Amino acid sequence: MFGWEFPPHNTGGLGTACYGLTKSLSRQGVDVSFVLPRKVDVNEDFLEFLFADVSRASMINAYSSFTQAGKEYCNSLLEAVNKYADRVDALIKSLEFDVIHAHDWLTIKAGIRAKELTGKPLIMHVHATEFDRTGGNGVNQAVYNIERRGMHESDLVITVSNFTKDKIVKHYGVDPQKVVVVHNGVELPLVYRVRQYKKDKRIVLFLGRLTLQKGPDYFLRAARKVLYHCPKTLFLMAGKGDMMPLLIDKSIELGVSDNFIFTGYLREKDKKSVYQMADLFVMPSVSEPFGITPLESLINGTPVIISRQSGVSEVLSHCLKVDFWDVNQLTNKIVSVLNHQPLHDCLSINGCLEAAKLNWDEPAARCAEVYNNLISGS
Repeated sequence: MFGWEFPPHNTGGLGTACYGLTKSLSRQGVDVSFVLPRKVDVNEDFLEFLFADVSRASMINAYSSFTQAGKEYCNSLLEAVNKYADRVDALIKSLEFDVIHAHDWLTIKAGIRAKELTGKPLIMHVHATEFDRTGGNGVNQAVYNIERRGMHESDLVITVSNFTKDKIVKHYGVDPQKVVVVHNGVELPLVYRVRQYKKDKRIVLFLGRLTLQKGPDYFLRAARKVLYHCPKTLFLMAGKGDMMPLLIDKSIELGVSDNFIFTGYLREKDKKSVYQMADLFVMPSVSEPFGITPLESLINGTPVIISRQSGVSEVLSHCLKVDFWDVNQLTNKIVSVLNHQPLHDCLSINGCLEAAKLNWDEPAARCAEVYNNLISGS
C-alpha cells in the first residue's frame, strides 16, 4: 500500500484515513506493507513500514527524525511525487504481495510503476481531486494529468463518497462501473460527556485547513451575523493554510476579531480538547470528498452543522445540513443550536451514537472484498 503520510507525521485527513483503514484491515487478517516516501519515526504493530528513500534491508528498526520535503528529500511536491515513483524498482524487488493500493495522486505514479514491474492489479483510492482542492476555480494541469492517468491505468478506483464518484466520472471520463464507493470511518473511541450547557459563553468551532476548499470565509461571514443574536459567542478557527492572513484581516475589518481565536494547526490531543470544549462544530466546505472531522466531533459529544457539498452528508442523519454558500441559513442553524437546549442535546446524543457505528470495520471489509475480487479475477 502506497501512502504519503501517517500519524503522527500527518497534516490532514489522508494520514488519519490511512491509519484507521490499515488498522482495521489488520484486524481482519489482511497483511499490509505500508510504503512512505521518506523515512520517519513511526512504528505500529499492525503493519510493516517501508520507506522509499532507504533500502528495505537498512530500514528495519532504523527510524530517524522527520525531515521535511523540500530540504533533504526534494525541492518541490511534483519532484517528490516523481522521486517516489523512481524508487519503486529497488523497493519492491524482494516483496511478495497480491494487490497494489495507492492513495491519491501523490502516490499513484509509484503505484503505476509497481504495476508495470509486477503485473499485479492496481487500485487508486481517491480521497480528493484537484477540483475539490481548488473549489472548482481552475486546476493545476500537471496534478490533473497525474490523477487522470492514475484513474485510467488502475484496475479499479475507490472513492470515499458518491459525491466524489460523480466528480471523477464527470471530470475525468472514468467508467462508473470501474468505481467502488467506500465511505471513510472514524477511529476514535466513543466518549460521551454529560456536561452543563454554557450559558455565558458559547463556543463554535471550525477545524480544518484554512483554504478555499474548506470554506473558512463562509464561517467568518456567518459568525458576524451570529454575533447580532448571540453576542457572547466565541469562534475558534483551528488549522493553518494560505487563507489565514486574509481571514485575520477580514475578522478585524468585520469587527469580530475580539470574538475569534486562530489556534493554528492542532495535533490529536489538542483536537480532542477543542472538540470537547466546543458547543457546536461547523464544516462549511465548498467541496469535501468525505470529511472525517464531523465524526470526530460527534464522538466527543459535540453536535455538527455540515455542508451538503460533502461525502459525510451521505452517511450522517443526526446533524444539520446547509449549502456552503447560504450564509443566512448557516447563521440561522448556528443560532438555533446555541439558543435551544433540546435541539443541541438531541443532535449531540443521537449524533454521537450514530457516529460510533461509523467505524473503520465496514470500510476495511469493503476494501478486503475488493482485493479478493481482483485477485480472483471476478
